[in-house]
Amino acid sequence: MRGRGVLRNIVNLVIFIVLEVAMLHLVTHNSELQRIWLARASHAFMGTVWGASESVRNFFTLGAENKRLAQENAQLQEQLAKAQHRLRQARIDTTRTDRHPGFTLIPAEVVKISRNKQHNYLIINRGFEDGIQEKSGIVTPNGVVGIIDAVSENHAFALSLQNHDISISARLGIEGGSGILVWDGIHSNGALLKEVPLQYHYQPGDTVYTSGHSLLFPPDIPLGIAGGSRVINGATNEITVTLFQDFGSVRYVTVVHNDSFDEIEGFNQ
Repeated sequence: MRGRGVLRNIVNLVIFIVLEVAMLHLVTHNSELQRIWLARASHAFMGTVWGASESVRNFFTLGAENKRLAQENAQLQEQLAKAQHRLRQARIDTTRTDRHPGFTLIPAEVVKISRNKQHNYLIINRGFEDGIQEKSGIVTPNGVVGIIDAVSENHAFALSLQNHDISISARLGIEGGSGILVWDGIHSNGALLKEVPLQYHYQPGDTVYTSGHSLLFPPDIPLGIAGGSRVINGATNEITVTLFQDFGSVRYVTVVHNDSFDEIEGFNQ
């Protein structure tokens, strides 16, 4: 019995030693992982503290930064306003040009425009103090915009080409047939060239120009591209036209007035 007790103690000692060695091995083997975890925890703590302190610093400097930005914005707005004023003055100072002989040209800016009605209009920031007169046309490099209908001291009211009360004389190509151009009443860039005699042939894709048969607009202003057609009453063509002018973005325009308007109109009286 005593021999068995000694053997049991020896076995227990061996097991203890094996367990201690295994534990020591585990600690030694995992020490690097423990250091990594400890470093990560330290870095996370330092990041949290740094972020909190930075947020506090930014909070106390936010007012000064906003004040500085507001001052810079005010200065930029002032510079922009001065530049726009100089640009407008430069445009007004040149009211005549060789581009359209026989017409006085006055640049203007659209301050209001309607586009969602059947009788659209626009208002420009020039009036009779700037030389604007009734029965003058409004154009841009992309075509006709409208016709001046009423003038006050510093502003003018105009009927837009997107208005069923407006029609202008237009021509197919350089020497094609002329007709009456009107808004189609549906599309923002859609128009119809009506009353074109059947003997005048054209190709879809031909450019449509102002004809020069009107007192309001100089000739040869590009208006749009001709599309399909249909015969009306067996006598004339009605041709669809895609306008160049984008009425959704029009801002700067030119008022054109025929210098001989009153003289020519006098023959009709």
